[in-house]
Amino acid sequence: MERNVVMIALFAALIAVLGLIPKIQLGFGVPITAQTLGVMLAGTVLGARRGALSVLLFLLLVAIGLPLLSGGRGGLGVFASPSVGFLIGWPVAAYVTGWIVEHWRGAPLTLVAGVASVIGGIVALYGFGIVGMSIMLEKSLLEATALVTAFIPGDMLKAAIAGMLTAALAKARPASVLSRAV
Repeated sequence: MERNVVMIALFAALIAVLGLIPKIQLGFGVPITAQTLGVMLAGTVLGARRGALSVLLFLLLVAIGLPLLSGGRGGLGVFASPSVGFLIGWPVAAYVTGWIVEHWRGAPLTLVAGVASVIGGIVALYGFGIVGMSIMLEKSLLEATALVTAFIPGDMLKAAIAGMLTAALAKARPASVLSRAV
């Protein structure tokens, strides 16, 4: 129990630290950040439930006003911005990513974690992000979908990094990859 709490808090902190990496601001109010890598890793390393809980903890800290999002953003106002769909989708992305890693055991972990990061951390996340952008920017779903194409190259790189880091961690410290301990 204590180990789970520590790991959930550790990954919430990791997502916060990744917010220190300078963001790339796009013209429509949704920045490119390294924090989605933390969301992917929360799923691949902690698994579905713990990964989602770590992201929910992070979002709770943001909601109470801590400036943990990239660029020092925080507070309830970020949930009324074009990023809202992505923020709401982060726990779902971590859950989906973790669920895939927990259940797909017939392939090398690098591949499993990378593919899981694409499915959860990109496909599932973009569903929420596109809807949020469409609502907040008053654009059609097609227009919002066109806007998120700017994120694809960086997110594919993050998914590959998540796959490699998860496999490296599993090799160095197998017991720390809780998604495989299920």
